[in-house]
Amino acid sequence: LGVCGVQFEMWDSDEPVPRVELLKKVKGCDGILCVLTEKIDAQLLEAAGPNLKVVSTMSVGFDHLSLDELKKRGIRVGYTPDVLTDCVAELTVALLLATSRRLIEATHEAKTGGWGTWRTLWLCGHELANSTVGILGLGRIGVAIAERLKPFKVKKFIYTDVAPRPELANMIEAEYVSFDELAKQSDFLAVCCALTPETHGICNWNLFSKMKKNAIFINTSRGGVVNQEDLYEALSTGLIAGAGLDVTTPEPLPTHHPLFTLKNCVILPHIASASYTTRNAMSALAANNLLAGLRGEPMPKELKL
Repeated sequence: LGVCGVQFEMWDSDEPVPRVELLKKVKGCDGILCVLTEKIDAQLLEAAGPNLKVVSTMSVGFDHLSLDELKKRGIRVGYTPDVLTDCVAELTVALLLATSRRLIEATHEAKTGGWGTWRTLWLCGHELANSTVGILGLGRIGVAIAERLKPFKVKKFIYTDVAPRPELANMIEAEYVSFDELAKQSDFLAVCCALTPETHGICNWNLFSKMKKNAIFINTSRGGVVNQEDLYEALSTGLIAGAGLDVTTPEPLPTHHPLFTLKNCVILPHIASASYTTRNAMSALAANNLLAGLRGEPMPKELKL
């Protein structure tokens, strides 16, 4: 028996647990603590059996969980919102600046001898001052991104969501617009929506073709919301100015993927919540959600199914 009188078995590796191994180990479990690399679907729940009462995920996203299957079986779900909001917003701003001001390209030029005499338009990028920033999916993270961008003298914030979110929008004085208007007006477009059947592939040719030629597209939500073939076309033909991605499909993105060949695409290995403070807080919250669920008590953060 470990802490709190709970007997647990841990996969002690940074590599994801192999599916076969996972299906074997969940048999008879009362609770499962998972990360976003584990698909918690009908097959796994079937393998776990009727004892399973609670699934706790160390993530704010829950697209790896089959919510219908969990609900059907009366299994409670814990997740970790709020504790990673600041960290993700911070990284989103860093990625936006790195993309718009061409930092990765610039360090490469400096390192490889491309830095010659001063040139008028060499490595020129796009600035935030007097710009319009669009947010696709206005939640806590979207608000936190806008709060951080405000001091850069952004002229206007606009957003699109399934419905207007006045209480959140008022915090950052953001205006609700249609999806088409978001595409047309944004100088910078930050994607921070959840991946759902409705948002799957929503950032596609339809969106990119309506965007400004100087627009910068940033995604720190989930790779599945973007059609990567369409994004490659948009970036390689100069339809939009640049893209910064912390998330892709699949993850890791194969090193031979066409997006890696583009100078105007900055790709990070899904590190938005990667700060020591945040990962520790996520771990503790995921554990406390699990323990509360096993005791039949209210969880600190429960996903209402």
